[in-house]
Amino acid sequence: MTDTPTIDGAEVRAVAIDGPAGSGKSSVSKDVARRLGFGYLDTGAAYRALAWHVLNRGADTADADAVLAAVADFDFAISLDPDDYWVRVGDALVTEAIRDPRVSGAVSGVARVPAVRESVNALFRSLVAEADVPGVIVEGRDITTVVFPDAPVRILLTAAPEVRAARRSAEVTTQDAAAVAAALHQRDAADSKVVDFLTAAPGVTVVDSTELDFAQTVEAVLAVVGEGTGAR
Repeated sequence: MTDTPTIDGAEVRAVAIDGPAGSGKSSVSKDVARRLGFGYLDTGAAYRALAWHVLNRGADTADADAVLAAVADFDFAISLDPDDYWVRVGDALVTEAIRDPRVSGAVSGVARVPAVRESVNALFRSLVAEADVPGVIVEGRDITTVVFPDAPVRILLTAAPEVRAARRSAEVTTQDAAAVAAALHQRDAADSKVVDFLTAAPGVTVVDSTELDFAQTVEAVLAVVGEGTGAR
């Protein structure tokens, strides 16, 4: 690890990465964090954990009032260590449970509530501010525009829809390829009503991984981060 990367004398905190499902955000961000000695924050896990929490209460994630009520006692914790990743809600370790298809199908209903997004976004900023590392790779949706619009590096990581569907299908072993592709398309359609995660805002660098393998995508992101922060 080199000296703490700075910009105009200020320590680097957040490196913001946006992108649609299946673009490789999580795996790429985690490896980039590992290579740089940064923390890694999977923001989607917070919404998944909240959806799990709502469902665990027996409530309907499509009911905005029920979701807001669940936020009041949402005791969420997440590891920022890319080599020791875990997610908790209260005393429950939900790292695997939040990836269940039932939870995946409920996430958009939770994320669409503006007050929920405001609350969760504030949580993300606190986690990054309090992290005991020079920087945190923060990945999700609307990270570059809403959560950390002033981050020293902002990246939109994307890929062609058919490539994203193929990658997600390879990750999910409990559903066939057609079902995974349909779920991804449905998730994109639902989430696009809440945030624009396919168009780069001014100042955001696009990394298109359609023709890149995993290692090449990591190197492309590292190059952008290095250019913006000096971190190598």
